[in-house]
Amino acid sequence: MSADINSRHGLNPAHSEVIEAGEIIAPCNALDMGCSNGRNALYLSQLGFNVTALDNNHDAINMLRQIISEEGIDNIEARVYDINDAELSDDYGLIACTVTLMFLNPPRVDAVIENMQSHTLPGGYNLIVCAMDTNEHPCPVPFPFTLKAGQLRDAYDGWELVKYNEDVGTMHNGAQLQFATMLARKPSK
Repeated sequence: MSADINSRHGLNPAHSEVIEAGEIIAPCNALDMGCSNGRNALYLSQLGFNVTALDNNHDAINMLRQIISEEGIDNIEARVYDINDAELSDDYGLIACTVTLMFLNPPRVDAVIENMQSHTLPGGYNLIVCAMDTNEHPCPVPFPFTLKAGQLRDAYDGWELVKYNEDVGTMHNGAQLQFATMLARKPSK
């Protein structure tokens, strides 16, 4: 599937949590927040999702647009957007934000999460993976923002937690740190 597209363009495979989510969530309008060069957006597009891919990095968005053009992909819209603004305008069945929150302006993270929640359709999903900093596992990387124990779970009070853990993991550069990983489903109302 998109592994071919990703490898053809020198991109890493889609995040493992995005792959897992794609196995249980029916194709819908999806948002990839902090898409970088588009590894997750490309994967979701191959599954039939209509993807809006946002990142503040102009070069990354231009690279993704080039891939979209070369591959003739018609279900990804790549846009430059500062996630810190927390000003989404459309609603989505899936919002994926993997290893992105830790690069945001710390005072803006609550607003970003609230914005994600308010722009998730009833019955839709938020997927978040974010580094943590806890007493047991101090974060070895100087990210601007890290989650505390239980912080992400508490932010999704009232949502169905399809998956939630705060496990130690390894970053692509080999650093070991604790991550909060969550797939939450918004109540259908």
